[in-house]
Amino acid sequence: MTAIEVPREAPIPFREALRFWLKLGFISFGGPAGQIAVMHQELVERRRWISERRFLHALNYCMLLPGPEAQQLATYIGWLMHRTWGGIVAGGLFVLPALAILTALSWAYSTYGDTELVTALFFGVKPAVVVVVAFAAYRIGKRVLHNGTLFTIALAAFVALFEFNVPFPLIIVSAALIGFLGDRMAPERFRTGGAHEIAATAHAPAIIDDDTPAPAHAQFRWPHALLTLVIGLLLWLGGMAALVLLQTPSGTLPTMGLFFTKAAFLTFGGAYAVLPYVYQGAVSQYRWLTPRQMIDGLALGETTPGPLIMVVAFVGYVGAWTHAVPSTSLPVAGLFGGLCATYFTFLPSFLLILVGAPIVEGTRGNLKFSAPLTSITAAVALFRFKVGIIPVVLASAVVGIALSFWRTMMP
Repeated sequence: MTAIEVPREAPIPFREALRFWLKLGFISFGGPAGQIAVMHQELVERRRWISERRFLHALNYCMLLPGPEAQQLATYIGWLMHRTWGGIVAGGLFVLPALAILTALSWAYSTYGDTELVTALFFGVKPAVVVVVAFAAYRIGKRVLHNGTLFTIALAAFVALFEFNVPFPLIIVSAALIGFLGDRMAPERFRTGGAHEIAATAHAPAIIDDDTPAPAHAQFRWPHALLTLVIGLLLWLGGMAALVLLQTPSGTLPTMGLFFTKAAFLTFGGAYAVLPYVYQGAVSQYRWLTPRQMIDGLALGETTPGPLIMVVAFVGYVGAWTHAVPSTSLPVAGLFGGLCATYFTFLPSFLLILVGAPIVEGTRGNLKFSAPLTSITAAVALFRFKVGIIPVVLASAVVGIALSFWRTMMP
């Protein structure tokens, strides 16, 4: 039987998809690579809800966007299966479990962070995080930087960012421009293929297969796109208005809203690509956190599900806790801060998918993102990694507690 003759399965029930997205929110450890791998295994290989090529087509678009690509991929697939509401549910459930867990951990950290047990735990975790970051940068660089041109781009981006403090968006735009021009002048130096390199050769028929026509809601329409943009703008303005009512326009929460909105549009290449920007703003510029607290937050973010950029919830919680207005209790202030950081970080991600996905579906098979994507990947390779480090972090925490206990027992 040919692929066309195989009977199609029934449309994906929304309730079944809802259960999957909720489950994914609690098991999405391991950074974007681990999260994307879980979605691929479940949606492409096991459930056959979407074909390999349709999955990778969506992934290519998400990799090109600012923001967490795994969360955006979930939003895209949820939208493709069940319209706008499906995308909101899929992307929201990818974030909400991590937000709840990180909020509880941020409260415990802010309340008991100076206790001996917590200090001992982070004594082991923090150096592990630093080592894993360095080793992962090496692994990504080894895999991505296939030739001298890409290595030069990576080295130049690293020096420009850390030695000359060149704004990160300028680095990304420059890398994309180099890739765009390089594809025309020396294509063999840039065409590494991006996500297309892992395209499958064959697969069982899927509900949304290679030859399945795009559903009606996936057709690009200017009125719908403009309506989505207006709704997104109103949601942003409404959030900022609520924060201004809680505080003054120059208060901590409105400042956080503006800061994390800017950060949302700078997260090309994943969370580690934007961490220098978040660190600079939260620690050096606004002094919401100390350097030690930022590293502690990163360690917590590594051990919880969800995208690593969820560390912004910790930043917002601790920053609002330390800068609370006198009439607000510290836990309430922290809660507002964490919600503020999360809301303004992820709102643009939903907007970029819900507006751009119909365009991408309409150009399926004609996208040529490989050269700009390769150049951008090279530029951020020294700031980003995709490895699961939960065993390393947990083992390091145990070692830290043991070493701290041993030190207290020594004369």
